[in-house]
Amino acid sequence: MAACLWLAPMMAAAQEDTDTVPPIEMIPGAPAATGYAPLDLGPLSQEALRGNLTLSAKLSEDGDVIPTGLIWRVFSTEPDDSGKLVLLASAEGGTSTFDLKPGVYLVHAAYGRAGATKRIRLGNEPKQEQFILDAGGLKLNAVIAGGGRIPPDQLRFSIYEGSAENGSDRPLIVPDVEPNKIVRLNAGTYHVVSTYGNVNAVVRSDIRVDANELIEATVEHRAAQLTLKLVREPGGEALADTAWSVLNESGETVRESVGAFASMVLAEGQYTVIAKNRNRLYQKDLTVIPGDNQDVELLPQDLISAPDEDDDLEDFD
Repeated sequence: MAACLWLAPMMAAAQEDTDTVPPIEMIPGAPAATGYAPLDLGPLSQEALRGNLTLSAKLSEDGDVIPTGLIWRVFSTEPDDSGKLVLLASAEGGTSTFDLKPGVYLVHAAYGRAGATKRIRLGNEPKQEQFILDAGGLKLNAVIAGGGRIPPDQLRFSIYEGSAENGSDRPLIVPDVEPNKIVRLNAGTYHVVSTYGNVNAVVRSDIRVDANELIEATVEHRAAQLTLKLVREPGGEALADTAWSVLNESGETVRESVGAFASMVLAEGQYTVIAKNRNRLYQKDLTVIPGDNQDVELLPQDLISAPDEDDDLEDFD
């Protein structure tokens, strides 16, 4: 099910001066062909307290200087034998100062998953460079249709690029995002996949992130929590060692498990539940209504197949 919250074209993430910036894939650990900050580039060196290059960053031209949370990395402009640029210095925090020899450097600024790259030419005089990251934040959550709360431990988000090239899969930017966690991203449109549970309750949305803005987006899941059990009588004890299969309206199996209980989240729709216990098969059709959590019991009258024709309730144990 798709829920489109905002549509806009993707915006460029990298910055550069009149010199050409090498391809981002030459930076160790950086994802190829994107301006997104890498998730991890290894340990950082100590920030220099004095030096001749001072670096600062803003989210937008009219924004404030970012006081903390930045990661600066200074690279050589020439690749080593492996084809990667050599990391010369790094620092974490806000505005940072480096003591560097005159020359040309490639500087990468990371703020969460937002990133920008500049080629900087440094002479004998101290120099200040400010990066405009063109970035904002995204805070995601989801509810059940009608506004019902979803337990945070059953809800995750994945953030993808807003468009795919030549019919290929969208590049994944940030996986397994917890609800209400702020993710810093370059300005642009992103494809967000919200997953409730681990079966088929999935909502897809296109969400626009603007520079210097925190976007809070809540999507709606049309799903419900179900607990299945096979019992001798209504309200009875669930039978152990039961094999469960849940089929959707098309006859496709969406969930299989073994145990006395089978708990799951299912998207709204029509399903068929099949339980197998001691070579006997039981079947029940059910309807999942958004927000209507159910305990579903399969009873002796739901029997559809048994080892012999003389099956009776005495054998139902």
